[in-house]
Amino acid sequence: MRLLTIVAVLALAGTASAERARSSSRFVANKHIGLGLELGEPVGFTGKVFIAPDRAIDFGVGDLGVYHPYYVGGSGLHLYVDHLWHPVAAHADAFELPLYIGVGLRFWNADYACDQFGNCLVTQLYGLRVPIGISFDFNRVPLDIFIQAVPTLDYYNNYTLQGRRTFYLDVDYSAGIRVWF
Repeated sequence: MRLLTIVAVLALAGTASAERARSSSRFVANKHIGLGLELGEPVGFTGKVFIAPDRAIDFGVGDLGVYHPYYVGGSGLHLYVDHLWHPVAAHADAFELPLYIGVGLRFWNADYACDQFGNCLVTQLYGLRVPIGISFDFNRVPLDIFIQAVPTLDYYNNYTLQGRRTFYLDVDYSAGIRVWF
Protein backbone atom coordinates (compact mmCIF):
# COMPACT_ATOMS: atom_id res chain seq x y z
CA MET A 1 0.00 0.00 0.00
CA ARG A 2 2.84 2.35 0.84
CA LEU A 3 4.46 1.73 -2.58
CA LEU A 4 1.17 2.50 -4.34
CA THR A 5 0.89 5.79 -2.41
CA ILE A 6 4.45 6.80 -3.36
CA VAL A 7 3.83 5.99 -7.04
CA ALA A 8 0.56 7.98 -7.01
CA VAL A 9 2.24 11.01 -5.37
CA LEU A 10 5.11 10.92 -7.89
CA ALA A 11 2.70 10.62 -10.82
CA LEU A 12 0.64 13.57 -9.60
CA ALA A 13 3.78 15.65 -8.97
CA GLY A 14 5.01 14.90 -12.50
CA THR A 15 1.63 15.88 -13.98
CA ALA A 16 1.52 19.10 -11.97
CA SER A 17 5.10 19.93 -12.97
CA ALA A 18 4.34 19.32 -16.67
CA GLU A 19 1.15 21.42 -16.44
CA ARG A 20 3.03 24.25 -14.71
CA ALA A 21 5.72 24.19 -17.43
CA ARG A 22 3.01 24.19 -20.12
CA SER A 23 1.25 27.23 -18.70
CA SER A 24 4.43 29.28 -18.18
CA SER A 25 5.29 32.05 -20.58
CA ARG A 26 8.71 30.59 -21.47
CA PHE A 27 9.15 29.01 -24.90
CA VAL A 28 10.81 25.62 -25.24
CA ALA A 29 11.34 24.47 -28.81
CA ASN A 30 10.09 21.02 -29.76
CA LYS A 31 11.82 21.07 -33.16
CA HIS A 32 15.44 21.23 -34.33
CA ILE A 33 16.01 22.14 -38.00
CA GLY A 34 13.55 23.97 -40.25
CA LEU A 35 13.81 24.93 -43.93
CA GLY A 36 11.37 26.97 -45.98
CA LEU A 37 10.44 30.02 -48.02
CA GLU A 38 10.36 33.70 -47.08
CA LEU A 39 8.36 36.44 -48.83
CA GLY A 40 8.72 40.19 -48.47
CA GLU A 41 12.13 41.68 -47.88
CA PRO A 42 13.90 39.35 -48.72
CA VAL A 43 12.31 36.83 -51.05
CA GLY A 44 14.12 33.50 -50.90
CA PHE A 45 14.96 30.46 -48.85
CA THR A 46 15.19 30.49 -45.07
CA GLY A 47 16.32 28.11 -42.37
CA LYS A 48 16.38 27.93 -38.60
CA VAL A 49 18.37 25.71 -36.25
CA PHE A 50 17.68 25.61 -32.51
CA ILE A 51 20.92 25.58 -30.53
CA ALA A 52 19.15 25.64 -27.13
CA PRO A 53 15.49 25.26 -26.08
CA ASP A 54 14.89 29.02 -26.43
CA ARG A 55 17.72 30.15 -28.75
CA ALA A 56 18.20 29.63 -32.48
CA ILE A 57 20.27 30.59 -35.49
CA ASP A 58 18.28 31.61 -38.55
CA PHE A 59 19.68 32.25 -41.99
CA GLY A 60 18.53 33.04 -45.48
CA VAL A 61 19.54 33.49 -49.08
CA GLY A 62 17.46 35.44 -51.55
CA ASP A 63 16.89 38.80 -53.15
CA LEU A 64 15.54 42.12 -51.90
CA GLY A 65 14.80 43.31 -55.41
CA VAL A 66 11.14 42.50 -55.70
CA TYR A 67 10.03 44.92 -52.99
CA HIS A 68 12.95 47.29 -52.47
CA PRO A 69 12.00 50.74 -53.83
CA TYR A 70 15.40 51.64 -55.30
CA TYR A 71 16.23 48.31 -56.83
CA VAL A 72 15.75 47.83 -60.56
CA GLY A 73 17.52 45.18 -62.53
CA GLY A 74 17.93 41.47 -62.72
CA SER A 75 20.49 40.60 -60.09
CA GLY A 76 20.94 40.93 -56.38
CA LEU A 77 22.13 38.46 -53.78
CA HIS A 78 20.97 38.83 -50.19
CA LEU A 79 22.47 36.68 -47.40
CA TYR A 80 21.76 36.92 -43.69
CA VAL A 81 22.36 35.11 -40.43
CA ASP A 82 20.84 35.97 -37.03
CA HIS A 83 21.06 34.76 -33.44
CA LEU A 84 17.52 34.67 -32.01
CA TRP A 85 16.17 34.59 -28.46
CA HIS A 86 12.61 33.46 -27.69
CA PRO A 87 11.98 35.10 -24.28
CA VAL A 88 8.18 34.64 -24.06
CA ALA A 89 5.43 32.61 -25.67
CA ALA A 90 1.70 32.03 -25.54
CA HIS A 91 0.70 28.38 -25.37
CA ALA A 92 -2.25 26.40 -26.74
CA ASP A 93 -2.78 22.71 -27.43
CA ALA A 94 -2.37 23.08 -31.20
CA PHE A 95 0.44 25.66 -31.33
CA GLU A 96 2.92 27.88 -29.52
CA LEU A 97 3.26 31.61 -30.25
CA PRO A 98 6.83 32.53 -29.33
CA LEU A 99 7.95 36.12 -29.63
CA TYR A 100 11.55 36.47 -30.72
CA ILE A 101 14.25 39.09 -30.99
CA GLY A 102 17.74 38.76 -32.33
CA VAL A 103 20.85 40.32 -33.73
CA GLY A 104 22.58 39.42 -36.95
CA LEU A 105 24.38 40.43 -40.11
CA ARG A 106 23.45 40.76 -43.74
CA PHE A 107 25.26 41.08 -47.04
CA TRP A 108 23.52 42.38 -50.13
CA ASN A 109 25.17 42.67 -53.56
CA ALA A 110 22.84 44.52 -55.90
CA ASP A 111 22.23 47.04 -58.62
CA TYR A 112 21.21 50.19 -56.78
CA ALA A 113 19.81 53.61 -57.66
CA CYS A 114 19.00 52.69 -61.26
CA ASP A 115 17.75 55.36 -63.63
CA GLN A 116 15.06 55.06 -66.31
CA PHE A 117 17.68 53.88 -68.84
CA GLY A 118 18.78 50.92 -66.71
CA ASN A 119 22.08 52.50 -65.63
CA CYS A 120 22.72 51.16 -62.16
CA LEU A 121 25.37 51.45 -59.55
CA VAL A 122 26.58 48.04 -58.37
CA THR A 123 27.09 48.16 -54.65
CA GLN A 124 27.55 45.90 -51.66
CA LEU A 125 25.68 46.55 -48.45
CA TYR A 126 26.80 45.23 -45.08
CA GLY A 127 24.13 45.46 -42.44
CA LEU A 128 23.54 44.97 -38.75
CA ARG A 129 20.06 43.39 -38.35
CA VAL A 130 17.69 43.27 -35.36
CA PRO A 131 14.86 40.85 -36.25
CA ILE A 132 11.71 41.13 -34.12
CA GLY A 133 8.87 38.74 -34.81
CA ILE A 134 6.38 36.10 -33.84
CA SER A 135 6.25 32.49 -34.92
CA PHE A 136 3.17 30.27 -35.14
CA ASP A 137 4.83 27.01 -34.10
CA PHE A 138 2.36 24.16 -34.70
CA ASN A 139 2.57 21.26 -32.25
CA ARG A 140 0.82 18.56 -34.31
CA VAL A 141 2.39 19.18 -37.73
CA PRO A 142 6.05 19.92 -38.54
CA LEU A 143 5.40 23.50 -39.70
CA ASP A 144 5.83 27.02 -38.46
CA ILE A 145 4.78 30.33 -39.96
CA PHE A 146 6.50 33.56 -39.00
CA ILE A 147 6.10 37.29 -39.49
CA GLN A 148 8.81 39.78 -38.64
CA ALA A 149 10.13 43.31 -38.89
CA VAL A 150 13.88 43.71 -39.22
CA PRO A 151 15.42 47.14 -38.54
CA THR A 152 18.80 47.15 -40.30
CA LEU A 153 21.67 49.62 -40.24
CA ASP A 154 23.37 49.28 -43.64
CA TYR A 155 26.78 50.43 -44.74
CA TYR A 156 26.83 51.07 -48.50
CA ASN A 157 30.19 50.09 -49.95
CA ASN A 158 31.07 51.43 -53.44
CA TYR A 159 28.31 54.01 -53.17
CA THR A 160 29.11 57.62 -52.57
CA LEU A 161 26.81 60.47 -51.80
CA GLN A 162 28.47 63.85 -52.07
CA GLY A 163 31.87 62.17 -51.93
CA ARG A 164 31.38 60.08 -48.77
CA ARG A 165 30.34 56.54 -48.01
CA THR A 166 26.91 56.23 -46.48
CA PHE A 167 24.99 54.49 -43.74
CA TYR A 168 21.25 53.98 -43.96
CA LEU A 169 18.65 52.72 -41.49
CA ASP A 170 16.07 50.51 -43.16
CA VAL A 171 13.25 48.28 -41.91
CA ASP A 172 12.50 45.11 -43.86
CA TYR A 173 9.28 43.13 -43.38
CA SER A 174 8.79 39.48 -44.23
CA ALA A 175 6.68 36.40 -43.63
CA GLY A 176 7.56 32.80 -44.20
CA ILE A 177 6.86 29.15 -43.68
CA ARG A 178 9.24 26.36 -42.64
CA VAL A 179 9.03 22.58 -42.58
CA TRP A 180 10.76 21.00 -39.58
CA PHE A 181 12.92 17.88 -39.65
